[in-house]
Amino acid sequence: MNSKFTPLFESFNLGKEVHLKNRLVMAPMTNFSSNPDGTVTDAEINYYERRSSGVGMVITACTYVTANGKGFHGEFGGDRDDLIPSLRRLASAIKAKGAKAILQIFHGGREVPPELVPNGDVVSASNIPSQGDGKPVPRPLSETEIKSIITDFGESTRRAIEAGFDGVEIHGANGYLLQQFFSPHSNRREDMWGGTLEKRLTFPIAVVDEVKKAVAKHAKEPFIVGYRFSPEEPETPGITMDDTLVLIDALAKKDLDYLHVSLMDFWSTARRGAEANRPRIEIIKDRVGDRVPVIGVGSIYTADDAIKALETGVPLIALARELIIDPEWVQKVEQGRETEIVTKINKNNQQQLDIPDPLWQVIINSPGWFPGVE
Repeated sequence: MNSKFTPLFESFNLGKEVHLKNRLVMAPMTNFSSNPDGTVTDAEINYYERRSSGVGMVITACTYVTANGKGFHGEFGGDRDDLIPSLRRLASAIKAKGAKAILQIFHGGREVPPELVPNGDVVSASNIPSQGDGKPVPRPLSETEIKSIITDFGESTRRAIEAGFDGVEIHGANGYLLQQFFSPHSNRREDMWGGTLEKRLTFPIAVVDEVKKAVAKHAKEPFIVGYRFSPEEPETPGITMDDTLVLIDALAKKDLDYLHVSLMDFWSTARRGAEANRPRIEIIKDRVGDRVPVIGVGSIYTADDAIKALETGVPLIALARELIIDPEWVQKVEQGRETEIVTKINKNNQQQLDIPDPLWQVIINSPGWFPGVE
């Protein structure tokens, strides 16, 4: 190995007792490839096995905790006990390759396709649709329903424990339900679940508390709880960096094992508030300090990209699209073969990359999403 990249392969402890063999993480990426009944497919298992050998930790694609939270065609479920064997199969496949297995849990809220949820009933914090043509107007959740969904996050955590996962990541990013409650764009409530910034925090923090409670009750071994968030929204009103710093402070008090920033570009700069035009990741890292580890992500393709990102002081670096493009990325760096890393998708290599058909179709039909697809 080139000594320049040695820091990427230093071990790291999450929490008190979960040991990661290196600083590299597979980021959660939707793959659209599960069975209609919510079980994982053989193609998904092959896809994860191929990418679990090098990284220290794999965070799965999101799984829905409630039937009306299913956000994607071909998404695997975590909302019923009869899905535990499916979840166990996925956890076992990842762990067998030497990586820690983290299940990302979520509810899609107003972002769900109506045809995927019971009776086409799209719900959110308020009746504000997402921006864009043809977006459904969601129904505001009642207080009883809100409390039920909070319970569902705890139940899905229990299922993750029973399935053998090493932890869960609470998905509070990318415009889904937890973010919808935190956002002044999507949350126009005037009860305990909305209004002021502090009240908009009530739902995400209640979910964190419920997940932690489930871990305390059911986990016999150390079990990781992380939280993913998007630092800003383009809408006005919308989440600003200043809002996110308040969220970070609230999450840092909850004894979480990590915070995961959702960014398309690791070095992207703040839009408004909290030192605009400074990289968001630096603002976040400064605010977090040593209270909780941060995972950084976003357009990291080469070994030089990864080491530069690590030098910001962020202790863990997640690879997303790059691990789809080159499943052996980690091994190539470890073996001193970083010049052999592939950074553009080859349209002829689906089979040798073990990419399931539904994911492959999205990749090649989404110009600009992956390098190499024009």
